[in-house]
Amino acid sequence: MRLPRRKLRASLAVCLMSAAIPAFAINTVTITSSVLSPDCVSYRVKGICYWLLCTLTGCTVRTSVKVEHYVPDAVVSSYSNTGENPWVEVRAMSMPNPTAEGGGDGTTNEEHENNLAKFKNADVIGHPGSTLFSQFISQWGYSCAGAGTAFMPYLLSTLDTVAWRYNVPESLYPEALIPGRREIGTRLGLNLWGNVYPRGGFLHHVDDYKAAAVVAQRAGDIVTRRGQLHVYQPLVANAYDGYWPAGALMESDASTGKWQELTPTLKNTCAVFPHNERRVQAQRGDYAWALWRPYACCQRRGQIFLGSVDFY
Repeated sequence: MRLPRRKLRASLAVCLMSAAIPAFAINTVTITSSVLSPDCVSYRVKGICYWLLCTLTGCTVRTSVKVEHYVPDAVVSSYSNTGENPWVEVRAMSMPNPTAEGGGDGTTNEEHENNLAKFKNADVIGHPGSTLFSQFISQWGYSCAGAGTAFMPYLLSTLDTVAWRYNVPESLYPEALIPGRREIGTRLGLNLWGNVYPRGGFLHHVDDYKAAAVVAQRAGDIVTRRGQLHVYQPLVANAYDGYWPAGALMESDASTGKWQELTPTLKNTCAVFPHNERRVQAQRGDYAWALWRPYACCQRRGQIFLGSVDFY
């Protein structure tokens, strides 16, 4: 049986596109489809909003439902080799330059060397799945806007050379000097993955997955705050009547944000660092996660916002 020419050409195109993408990479189509995750959305009715509606005949108090859910704001890539972001379509944004050329582990692959010193680049780029996400979440009802803009570069470590590669001035911050502050996991819990500070690309670790996760957390920590001494664009939204945007990201706190692994394993669930889920080591040291952050909002029903009451 012969295939119609149109179907045959389409099949060949799909095969060629698949062959052009390395096994360790991820593309925009896959990232976009990853937003179809009820676990990551975590939609819930949170409370009631009160509005004052005034017309020519008088004023009345009207109500609307206050909802809360997570939004995929950005894709955070954490990868070893400069210029090799695993998200292939945005790779050109962070190519090597005279101030950011190398990367990877601090060894020459000699057997006697200890492969503890690692370096990771990090890119924080707006999640491309906003349109599909809006359609997906509409099944639950009213929804909130996130802070991210698709394909917007919020942090490219190749342009943040001084802070990312030399830890200036973050190596002098109290969080970097005092043990036990801003750590991902705990020593007592035997699940310590690393320190958030200094928020740069260097760290010592025996586990490449955990090292990449720590660097991703550092990048997320930077972009979700204003006024940091880095070259970046804040991934934040301003609050207004009936809209409560996500705050600053904090490690191990799902109420500030959670992570969906995109590569090397594409998962349909979200978690915080540290976690006990299966951790696959990327052969080339390339990892990427979607950063989901919580937003709350309610539909405007009047000119004046009187306040809201939460159920819990």
